[in-house]
Amino acid sequence: MILLTRIVFGGASLLLLLLALGLVFLGMGEALRAVASPDHSGVDALLDVLGYVIVAIAVFDVAKYLFEEEVQREKEKRSAAEARRSLTKFLSTIVIAVFLEALVVVFKTAREDVALLIYPTALLVAAVVVLVGLGVYQRFSAAVEQKVGAEDEAADREDAARGRRPTRRKPAGEPPA
Repeated sequence: MILLTRIVFGGASLLLLLLALGLVFLGMGEALRAVASPDHSGVDALLDVLGYVIVAIAVFDVAKYLFEEEVQREKEKRSAAEARRSLTKFLSTIVIAVFLEALVVVFKTAREDVALLIYPTALLVAAVVVLVGLGVYQRFSAAVEQKVGAEDEAADREDAARGRRPTRRKPAGEPPA
């Protein structure tokens, strides 16, 4: 079952990688067509390409995350800190992509119809909410990690004093108690 899961996630990662590359090439093709057309602005074409590239980077990061976390890993996550770092890295890339996309949409909308700036502004607000949510998650999970870590270490010391093996497996890189 583990092999099947890795194959499925590997295939999904490869498909997402190919789609991200397709977005980049599609954006470049549209930009070349727009620049060659006399009725389109070069600035609009570049903003379109920038939007495609930003989305492609976000899709590529999802593919990379899936590959690293589900295909390459030899073990399950053993600690809350490891899971928190992984999720934070992933969400940070997504938040950056949303911010960049919102900025591109702000510039495009401001050039076309200023009355429509409410939509890119809402996108910026959504990105800020996700960023604040990530910060709250970081704060709470770090506090829980410290509390649980202290309790786990106390239980390990108690087990060692009684001559038993520790009740939990220590994550790789964690020094012995």
